[in-house]
Amino acid sequence: MFKWFSHSEIERDVYSPDKSIRCHFTLKLGQIFYSVYKNEKQIIKPSRLGFLICGETPLMNDLKLIREQKRRHSETIEMLWGEDRYIPNNYSESAFYLSEDKEQKRIFTLRFRVFDNAVAFRYEIPPQPKFSQITIKDELTEFNIDLNSIAWKIPAYQPDRYEYNYEKTMVHQLQNSVHTPVTFKTPTGYYLAIHEAALYNYGSATIKLNQNNILKTDITPLSDGTKAHVMLPFQTPWRLIMVANSATELTTNRVMYALNEAPTEDFSWVKTLKFIGIWWAMYVGEWTWAPGERHGATTEHAKEYIDAAVRLGISGLLIEGWNEGWEGDWLENGRFNKFTITTSDFNLEEVARYAKNHKIEIVGHHETVGFVDNYENQLEEAYNYYATNGVHYIKTGYAGSMMMINGRREFHHCQLGVNHYQKTVQLAAKKHICLDIHEPIKGTGIERTWPNLLSREGARGQEYEGGALSPSHACFLPYTRLLAGGMDYTSGILDLTNSVKRMATTLARQLAYFITIYSGMQMAADRPYIYEERFPEEFQFIRDVPTNFEKTLPLAGEIGEYYIVARKDRDSNDWFIGGVSDEMGRRIHINLDFLEQGAVYKASIYADADHAHYRENPFAIIKQEKRVGCHDSLDLYMAPGGGFAIKLMRL
Repeated sequence: MFKWFSHSEIERDVYSPDKSIRCHFTLKLGQIFYSVYKNEKQIIKPSRLGFLICGETPLMNDLKLIREQKRRHSETIEMLWGEDRYIPNNYSESAFYLSEDKEQKRIFTLRFRVFDNAVAFRYEIPPQPKFSQITIKDELTEFNIDLNSIAWKIPAYQPDRYEYNYEKTMVHQLQNSVHTPVTFKTPTGYYLAIHEAALYNYGSATIKLNQNNILKTDITPLSDGTKAHVMLPFQTPWRLIMVANSATELTTNRVMYALNEAPTEDFSWVKTLKFIGIWWAMYVGEWTWAPGERHGATTEHAKEYIDAAVRLGISGLLIEGWNEGWEGDWLENGRFNKFTITTSDFNLEEVARYAKNHKIEIVGHHETVGFVDNYENQLEEAYNYYATNGVHYIKTGYAGSMMMINGRREFHHCQLGVNHYQKTVQLAAKKHICLDIHEPIKGTGIERTWPNLLSREGARGQEYEGGALSPSHACFLPYTRLLAGGMDYTSGILDLTNSVKRMATTLARQLAYFITIYSGMQMAADRPYIYEERFPEEFQFIRDVPTNFEKTLPLAGEIGEYYIVARKDRDSNDWFIGGVSDEMGRRIHINLDFLEQGAVYKASIYADADHAHYRENPFAIIKQEKRVGCHDSLDLYMAPGGGFAIKLMRL
């Protein structure tokens, strides 16, 4: 039986299990607000909630609390793969059931979950007495952060989607919408990241300052100007505020996954993968995507790369440029791409058989250029084509500045784009295919529910090397983009001084990327002969580093400056440590107290030499081995644009 609360002002507190975080809910004069406290210091000031609905009065006024429901939840989630095998899912929850006191008496629920390191909430809208669908004009969710906080952000609504350099600014200087995750440091010294979890059937949230100089959600619009068309019942994605005492603590916040549901299907067939590819040779001009004298994706080249993968001890091979559609202006001609018709010099069936005989997984490639209509018309047939030929991994791409959906230009991140990406993930799961999505929708933790989504791009990767990436870029990612999950950064390019794509890294730093930038599908991106002929010792580390970890421990770092992290292999007792630095050189002291008591480890160290420099001397590297234990420490140098990589093998 409903209980009406008739007070003109209602206040409720929801505490995290350890009492360090308090979310304060207020209903005042018919409007709802929330605020957030960390150790009783206010980090989110009173922030408004509500919706604007097309053809209706705003759903934000004359509200009354019908009832509230509280519960505590505590469990440990086991992830099939990832940076941490076990994730705590401990929270206090309060659901506030609200109704309008006048007019239509529309009802909805506002559900809060408060963790020891985060606050999350979502709107839940049941069927209404007079209608069963709504068109959302705007979501009014605010994040009233101190305007003197520092923000690290990339712009939204730009032609290259998420592929921009991160910038540091003050919150009051934010002029346009920015993508989430967006990271903040408050004047009181706390670190926050605003993001979302469980994004389905809704536009992706960006963040902007409103007319009152308060940060609010700016849901990516559809081409008709609305935010979403939804059938009821409907629930929004979780609005997620991660909270930490330090920048490094923020990097291990896994609440995003806890806010997603457990899988309902058997995904035991999903395996992470390390692969090489017919890819970088095109970027440096040796081969081409389009057919011709220098075509890369030929049957002959594919077999050569399969042989190389066997020699290198790598399990997979990506093949790009194998299908019809790469001729001429491929960005424009993408509307005509065929995903089951190969070029005349490539035989998929023959290559697939050869790969299977050599126990190498083929990573297929679908570059849609954003022409979703063309892709979806072929989707079932294209996935069947791969599945029939034993191709269990696909790298998809959406390189256009906009998507073409239902004959209209749409943002990649609008409701229709979100639904398309989800359609590919679910169809791939039916075919036992894993995906690595480039130009993706951002990660919101759905990998917990759909573990076959092994990786995404969603930021500038190494294809931007050659002038568009600075060494600081990889020092921003762990504190920003990587809060949304793993990234295919295409690591391990060791041909650093190529005149076409000169790299802004040292040799040791390229090895470090395999630790500092996690991906469930991890690419060793350079050409095989570079590994075999020039850097066989360095490639040993690339071969050894796993793609699935038991636990992750950040050791040190500051946003945009440096990042050092240790990860334990899920299938052995070995640990791996990686570190990257910005344009400044720095000496680092690492305590190994996280190692098992009494155990002895062989440390294989790949570090910058004292005279290394990402421009002047990128190949200067020190390789050494020593025995260490939990009472030992390591002193290392990271050169400007440099880094280090360490394997700790338990003896």
